[in-house]
Amino acid sequence: MTSSEWRVGVLFSRSGISEITETEHFLGTALAIEEVNAAGGVLGKPIVPIAYDPGGDQTAYRNLARRLLADDDVNIIFGASMSASRKAVLQIVERHNGLLFYPSMYEGFEYSENVVYTGATLNQNTFALAEYLLRHHGRRIYFVGADYIYPRESNRVMRDVVEAKGGEVVSERYLPLHADEQTLRSVISDIVRLKPDAIFSTIIGRPAQRFYRMYAEAGIDRTRVPIASLTMAESEIREIGADACTGHILSATYFQTVENEANERFVGAFKARFGQDFTTSVWSQPAYAQVHLFARALARAGSLETHRISEEILLEDYLAPEGRINFDADTRHLWLHPRIGVARADGLFDIAWQAPGPIRPDPYLTASRFEDVWLEA
Repeated sequence: MTSSEWRVGVLFSRSGISEITETEHFLGTALAIEEVNAAGGVLGKPIVPIAYDPGGDQTAYRNLARRLLADDDVNIIFGASMSASRKAVLQIVERHNGLLFYPSMYEGFEYSENVVYTGATLNQNTFALAEYLLRHHGRRIYFVGADYIYPRESNRVMRDVVEAKGGEVVSERYLPLHADEQTLRSVISDIVRLKPDAIFSTIIGRPAQRFYRMYAEAGIDRTRVPIASLTMAESEIREIGADACTGHILSATYFQTVENEANERFVGAFKARFGQDFTTSVWSQPAYAQVHLFARALARAGSLETHRISEEILLEDYLAPEGRINFDADTRHLWLHPRIGVARADGLFDIAWQAPGPIRPDPYLTASRFEDVWLEA
């Protein structure tokens, strides 16, 4: 790295099972870097990204993280999306004393001095979703998810919340990451047979998109028995087809339809850069915000030294498109804005509920209580 630039790594999959959502991460990252550089860079020097595509392969994530840190003279990485990819790079990042900026919602139960966590923890999305489903749809919930750590941990916590509030989990099924059509059809048949009041889905990627299409083809009333998710955002609805998704529910900290000036600027810039048909989402927005958080911390640190950036970024208070965010220094996670959205005919979401303000992250669920939900707001 020359003294005239700030070199950083970008490690998101733009191919493979999670290409749509991770491309959103990539685009949010790219837009923010371009904005910082257009404004003069940081201390007069541009941020220069070194970007690789791991293709959704965990071994590739690990090898490319090592390449960035050991060969490319990088110690800051914006990257990883699925929990499996975060786990794949974590030991490499720690061994090389790098700093990973991780923008995805995830299962929590993790702390590392070498990670900045900017996505939602389960108390910032799952608690409110359980309450909303039980109040508005009924007590019998069907769980289906991909078979890896995030769905299993999300379902474990969701089950605890649902049952604590008098609900019932009528079934809990786990599918391969690359679940085929026959497997997905068996889930649809099971749902038709059991007649739950709502579906909580943590299937991801192409199988999730097929599952939503099959659900529509089965003729199930989505206004009465919706699929509820923590991940199925605007970009994937565009891929599935909005007409097959109306009525489905997403619990997230950001929607394109959030109303504030910062989001209006973000949406406008995103569409101007990538095309009017593109939508912003809970995938692109945290990736975008974390680059701006990094740039502000870098301006004060004056160095890419990992410890200095870590110290400075925890002091940040930033008006992001989702609303004002800041760090909880004890956990290295962000205070975020829980919301519930209902998909509508144009592929965007009506915000049916939102917390009255940012909610403190509780990745180990040590302080959160199931009753600490604000659905009256």
